[in-house]
Amino acid sequence: MSAAKVLVAEQIGESGVKLLREHFEVELGAGWSAEELDARIGEYDGILIRSATQLDRPRLERARRLRVVGRAGVGVDNVDAEAATKRGI
Repeated sequence: MSAAKVLVAEQIGESGVKLLREHFEVELGAGWSAEELDARIGEYDGILIRSATQLDRPRLERARRLRVVGRAGVGVDNVDAEAATKRGI
């Protein structure tokens, strides 16, 4: 079984990326356009965001494999928690 794929959608410290890579297949997506994120979000089992990335209902619907959202920072006002919960995320 292959490792889960995690997208680090925003800039985090290299030490955090290193820790993730010990357990997951990690791709760095900081700097992706909204269009690229929309096109590729379905490839990932997990996503790590900060405050700039919006995970609204339409984007979450594209995230076919997504099971986990990690939020580096305070609050989840940029995540549609109701839509995520309905999808089992």
